[in-house]
Amino acid sequence: MTKDTTLLLNSGNIMPVFGLGTWQLTKDTAETIAYAISLGHPLIDTSSDYGTQPGIGNGLRKSGVPRDKVYIVTKVEETDDAYQRTKANLEELDIDYVDLTLIHRPPPQGAGETLWKDLIRAREEGLTKDIGVSNYSIDLIDKLIANSGDIPAVNQIEWSPFGHSDEMLKYCNAKRIVIQAYSPLTRTKRLDDKTLKELAEKYGVTSAQILLRWNLQMGTVPIPKANQKRHLDENINVFDFELESKDMEKLSNLNEEYSSLGSLPYVEPPHLASNIFR
Repeated sequence: MTKDTTLLLNSGNIMPVFGLGTWQLTKDTAETIAYAISLGHPLIDTSSDYGTQPGIGNGLRKSGVPRDKVYIVTKVEETDDAYQRTKANLEELDIDYVDLTLIHRPPPQGAGETLWKDLIRAREEGLTKDIGVSNYSIDLIDKLIANSGDIPAVNQIEWSPFGHSDEMLKYCNAKRIVIQAYSPLTRTKRLDDKTLKELAEKYGVTSAQILLRWNLQMGTVPIPKANQKRHLDENINVFDFELESKDMEKLSNLNEEYSSLGSLPYVEPPHLASNIFR
């Protein structure tokens, strides 16, 4: 596995195995994105409510890297007209298409069937190559599929050794839905964990790199946020070591359904977790 490795989506398209999150990356966005792309970061994740899309578009142009060599993920909000928001996202990014558009979070009522229908239209018109969801439970994904017959390509959820779901992983594997892992570094809140530090010393890497490598070997796509050059460098350098199976198991056993936001929305009923989505 390298930073150029890709995963085959259920649509037949491919997606990089590693990305960069841009939530709150509103300072020097273009320069940060251009630098990240120069390091080989193959996927950039954004959203209409992050305030980063114009800067990401500028950074892509500054990098000089062809558009089709950088995978762009964006989102629509639960209150949006998803078709119109997809068009607005392209205007903000100043590009002709995005690779993946997600429903950022499920609406308070229902699974977002109208949003999903509008995203299907956007995909059919070539505005986005693939569509998916974020912060969705198994039940909500099933409702979308039952209503449309269309399976999301991705479910983007908070995911780390401290907070994940074997049930969700099995479900997504069965449906060929890729899990994109946001906050894979627990927003630094668990980097001092004893097990992480022991494994970091064993492999000669950092605790953050252990977390990212665990995600990669789980088959999920980590999208850590970073805005410092040293962190961008550190995050991308996780392809020259491999965790032993016993260490993968040790990390997975740390699971306590922990969330740096307070709750995992795909574990708790959405109405109990509606105030913690990022």
